[in-house]
Amino acid sequence: MLQSDRLVIAPEVADALRDSRPVVALESTLISHGLPYPQNVEVATASEQAVRASGAVPATVAMRDGRLLVGLAQGDLESLATAPAGSVRKVARHSLAEGAVAGGWSATTVSATMIAAHASGIRVFSTGGIGGVHRGALDGPNPSFDISADLGELARTPVAVVCAGPKAILDVPRTLEHLETAGVPVLALGQDEMPFFWARRSGIPAPMTVADVASAARVVEAQAALGLDAGIVLCNPVPAEDALDDGYVREVVNRAIADAEAAGIHGPATTPWLLARVAEITAGASVRANIALIVDNARVGGLLAVALAR
Repeated sequence: MLQSDRLVIAPEVADALRDSRPVVALESTLISHGLPYPQNVEVATASEQAVRASGAVPATVAMRDGRLLVGLAQGDLESLATAPAGSVRKVARHSLAEGAVAGGWSATTVSATMIAAHASGIRVFSTGGIGGVHRGALDGPNPSFDISADLGELARTPVAVVCAGPKAILDVPRTLEHLETAGVPVLALGQDEMPFFWARRSGIPAPMTVADVASAARVVEAQAALGLDAGIVLCNPVPAEDALDDGYVREVVNRAIADAEAAGIHGPATTPWLLARVAEITAGASVRANIALIVDNARVGGLLAVALAR
């Protein structure tokens, strides 16, 4: 159990939780590691505004001086966004204790944000895309077993995660298999295929389809009523006006992965390297799609939190 002195809930968020009003958690890695300044703070602010426009209270999560902050003031967002390069750690479940001991700022990934949200009583968390099984992680004579901590957290922490699906650079079918084995429901919003992160469709059948946010809320409530402790993944396709063609995304991702292999990129460096390479190949179109889906997922997260609060 997370000790109370390690958790600092902002007054606005605490008031909303006390009054059973809807709250949506947001991660902070995109601020410190995902985008350059001032774009990072602009997107973080736009995400919070999208949550508010849906009728919920935003709670951006980060760690500072060993304490998890649930709800950041604008000054905190600016401080995190303008921190010197390399000074902000990126923490997941396995590295939270290390970040706490090191002090200073740490940005929370999906797993760390889920931990803070659940400890605070927040039921909904919006992000860009979840991690998963990396391509080739389970193949060959020397598999890397490179599987994101996000999947383990979803198996153990009952928070509904709104995202655009697993990142397209991953092995999406194996990620879905892993989630199914772990007992994590995966829902696609309004379509029978999984989103493909930067593209609306992947050609991969969705494990479950819900017509709208109200239907998704009923699944979340049923999961809780049945005493099931896993999270839920609600996959919201990138807005159509910002989406890339799915065939183009597949081609670009394959090229980026081949380039990574040629460059000898492995381990934790793989995901940021691939995302940067995809952005380079697409002349920034993937970044624009990424920003659009982050903000739209915040909007949908707000709607889901409102539906659950009713």
